[in-house]
Amino acid sequence: MAMNRVCELTGAEFPLFAFSHCRDVVAAVSRAGGFGVLGATRFTPEQLEEELAWIDAHVDGAPYGVDVLVPEVIDPSVTALSDNLMRAAAIDPAYQGFTNDLLARYGIAPEPEMPILKERMGITPENGLALMEVAFRHPIKLIANALGIAPAAMITRGKELGVPVAALVGAKEHAIRQAEAGVDIIVAQGTEAGGHCGEVTTLVLIPEVVRALGGAGHDIPVLAAGGIMTGGQMAGMMAAGAQGAWTGSIWLATPEAETSEAFRAKMVAARSRDTIRSRSRTGKPARQLRTPWHAAWDDAGGLGTLPMPLMGMVSEPAFARIERAAAAGNGEARELVSYFVGQGVGLVEQVRSSRQVVQDFREEFLDAITELAASVGIE
Repeated sequence: MAMNRVCELTGAEFPLFAFSHCRDVVAAVSRAGGFGVLGATRFTPEQLEEELAWIDAHVDGAPYGVDVLVPEVIDPSVTALSDNLMRAAAIDPAYQGFTNDLLARYGIAPEPEMPILKERMGITPENGLALMEVAFRHPIKLIANALGIAPAAMITRGKELGVPVAALVGAKEHAIRQAEAGVDIIVAQGTEAGGHCGEVTTLVLIPEVVRALGGAGHDIPVLAAGGIMTGGQMAGMMAAGAQGAWTGSIWLATPEAETSEAFRAKMVAARSRDTIRSRSRTGKPARQLRTPWHAAWDDAGGLGTLPMPLMGMVSEPAFARIERAAAAGNGEARELVSYFVGQGVGLVEQVRSSRQVVQDFREEFLDAITELAASVGIE
């Protein structure tokens, strides 16, 4: 296929971008002709160094990228908490009690004290910037940021090293702000997406962002994100003005992914209506597979959720307990198994390898544009 702007900037053969927290997915997608992007937030800087060194050794020279989270807006109540020990101490013990009571209903033994995350883990500006420094020490071809304007340090280093900077947005005004800040690629993500997302649907957001950028004089390519699970959807978004697709949820149903067998089985069984946009995992609205966990935390009569990153310090150890219990054969615990996933989960019909997903996207994309042309008499 003819090169487009995003392919020219990143070296991607086919503009299918695969966000994943799993290095195996990233390497497999890039080797297959797509573009793998490693989500770095779950790692310490030392762990990220190991992950990227592994990708460098296994990607066969194909291009790949890294996604970090450097939140622009921090809740005032946590700004003075400088490390995870202080953050853990600031969390009322009632939150651990609430968690223990909830999990006990599903046969999961309590933990008297909340585990403290390793230092330099968690979604904070300083952690994101530290991960960024690690990423720039590797031959990445893209770095992406979410949860606000890409930091000036990222944009400056990207230009110095010739690494394009992408920014995720959920509204056209956010896209304009990112363009004014100097980013190279806009990832316009609709509310269908898994993880942190806004409220505007992808179908509306893509043309809205493309028009807004053009009207403001910004010649910046846009990637479409949110609910894109097939090559036909990718073709539709490119017809609406995008230069490619940024995908995440589809890779969770691959055997290479970090997800458990229990979660992958739930993905295959799930409907698109089985996701929820909730603060109960990270402290900011994020779409995930709905379970009784979300009903309990989102209940108006409950404790209420904590701001980022404190909520993650409560939820992540709890979800690790849930996964361990489910893997050990606790059928009740499987009801609580959840992860960040978008409404496109309703299109997941089976577990496929990452390479097969890339191949299917290519074939579906070509079929879609061929059928569209034929439907209007264009050969």
